[in-house]
Amino acid sequence: MSSVWLPCGDYHENYLQDQGWWQSNFVKFKMLLLLAVVFIGIPLFAAEYWIGVGTMIGFTAMGALGVQLLIGYTGLITLGHAAFIAVGAYTSTLMVLQFPWPQFMVDAGLAYPVSVIAAGFAAGLWCVLFGLPSAKVKGFYLILTTMAAQFITVDFILTQYVSQIGGRGQAFSLPPGTIKIGPIVMDSEREIYYFMAVLLTLMIIGLANLLRSRAGRAWVAIRDNDIAAEALGINIVWYKLLAFFVAGFMGGVAGAFWVSNTAALSPEHFPFFLSLWLVGVILIGGVGSIHGAIFGSVFMVVIMELLQMAVIPMGDYFPKLLIDFAYIKDAAFGLAICGFVIYEPNGIAYRWWQIKNYFNLWPFSY
Repeated sequence: MSSVWLPCGDYHENYLQDQGWWQSNFVKFKMLLLLAVVFIGIPLFAAEYWIGVGTMIGFTAMGALGVQLLIGYTGLITLGHAAFIAVGAYTSTLMVLQFPWPQFMVDAGLAYPVSVIAAGFAAGLWCVLFGLPSAKVKGFYLILTTMAAQFITVDFILTQYVSQIGGRGQAFSLPPGTIKIGPIVMDSEREIYYFMAVLLTLMIIGLANLLRSRAGRAWVAIRDNDIAAEALGINIVWYKLLAFFVAGFMGGVAGAFWVSNTAALSPEHFPFFLSLWLVGVILIGGVGSIHGAIFGSVFMVVIMELLQMAVIPMGDYFPKLLIDFAYIKDAAFGLAICGFVIYEPNGIAYRWWQIKNYFNLWPFSY
C-alpha cells in the first residue's frame, strides 16, 4: 500500500518512508521546480547583475552552513569563521599560482578543482586547531578563542607573511584564464554561478546526511546538554573537534570558490565583520536549520542590494550618502538583527515551517 493522504498529512508505513528526503509527490514537484529555477531559470533568463547577486547569496550560504553547524547544531559559538574561509581562499590561490603542477593537469584544467578539495582540508585542520580549547572551555571563553583565530590568521599570518609570497605585496593577482575547471574557463558570471550552485548543492546534501547520522545526533545531544551527552557515552571532545573540522572544511571550500569570483585576492576580503555577518545570517534565517542558512543569506544579500539601489539615485542630491554607504549597510545589518531578535526570534525558517504546516493542515485548525 502506498502513501495515503490524510487530513494531517502523509501516512508512512515504515521507517524508510518516514526518513525519506522527499516524502510525497507534491514535495518532489516543489523540489524539482526549485532545482529548475536555480539551475535553468536564473542563469538563462536573469540579467547578469542578478546572476551576480545569486552568486553572492550562494557564497554567503556556503559560509553560513559551517557557522550553522557549530552554533545551531553543536552549540559552539564562533566569531572567527572568516579566518577559515580565508585559509581556504589562500590555499587554493597558492596551489594554482605557485604549486609546480604537471603540465597535463594544467592542460586538463584539474589544478583548480584539486586545490578546492585541498583548501577544504587545510581550513578544516586549521579550524580544529582553534577548536581544541572547546575541550575545556565554552560560552564566552570559546567566543574569545574563535575571535583569536580571526586576528591571528587574517591580520597576522596572512597579511604579514602569506601575502608577501612571490613579492606581490598585499594581493595575489588572478589573471583571466587562471581559474579553469576542465575545459571551462571561469571568466563569466554565468559560469561562476553554475559552479556556486553545484558546490552549494553538494554541501547541503553532505551536511543534511551528516546530521541524520550518528555524528549528527551526537552534535545535537552536545548542544542540548553536553554533560548528559557525556554521561550517555558520547565522546564530546571528539565530536566537537569533528564539528570544527566539518565547519572549517565547508568554509575552506567557500573560500576556494571565492577565488573564481575575484581578479585579486587580499586579506581585506575577509574582515572580522564577515564573521559577524555570517552569525547574523543564521540568526535571521533561523538557528539550528539548514533552511535558516539559505533564507538568511537570501534575505541579507537581497536587502543590502535593494538598499544600495535606493541610495544610489539619492546620491545626486545627498552625495554624503554614497560616501557613508558602508556605515548605512552596517546600521541596516544591526537593525535587521535587532528586529528579528525581538519580533521573530526563531528566524525565517520557523515562519516558513509554520506557513507550510498551515497549508498542509488546512482546513483543520490542529
